[in-house]
Amino acid sequence: MNIRTLTVALVLGLLLLFAGLNWSAFTAPTQLNLLVTQVEAPLGLVMLGVVLVLTLLYVLFSLGVEASALLEVRRYARELYQVRKQLEDAEASRYAELKRYLEGAFARVEEAHAQHEKEVEARFEALFARLAELERAIGESGEATQAVFKEELERLVTQLETLKLQHREIVQKIEAVAERLRAELGEARS
Repeated sequence: MNIRTLTVALVLGLLLLFAGLNWSAFTAPTQLNLLVTQVEAPLGLVMLGVVLVLTLLYVLFSLGVEASALLEVRRYARELYQVRKQLEDAEASRYAELKRYLEGAFARVEEAHAQHEKEVEARFEALFARLAELERAIGESGEATQAVFKEELERLVTQLETLKLQHREIVQKIEAVAERLRAELGEARS
């Protein structure tokens, strides 16, 4: 019970107690003027009846207000549920889109990595072929040309080592990017 209901019940209880204690005065007939006519009736009982009718009207009004408030709360709850469902659907859609994007990006990185590996392998094969050709040429030529060929050979070996280092760095970078994309994809899935 709320405080209003308790207050009204307390006031009605005190009124009934008062009426009970003064029952003889309440039931004593009195001349009453009703604007159009005059009647003889107990004024206390008439006033008690008016109070009871007003109390009944108050109770009906309170019930109507509470019923309309409950209906309003129910309507708001339905609207809130619909908005929450729309937001959840939109968020699920964004997660699915992010997942597709990350999977596509990861596939592109892997494809670029595979293409780079093929290019590096082709360059290595060309360098090894050139080295083999130079070794053959060094074996066939004299000492004068041998020094030139050795110098060229050393330059090629240096280039080959530089390419190997660059290849390792690129592979490490690609693996780091791929690992980061895997981690982001894993976060998006959970």
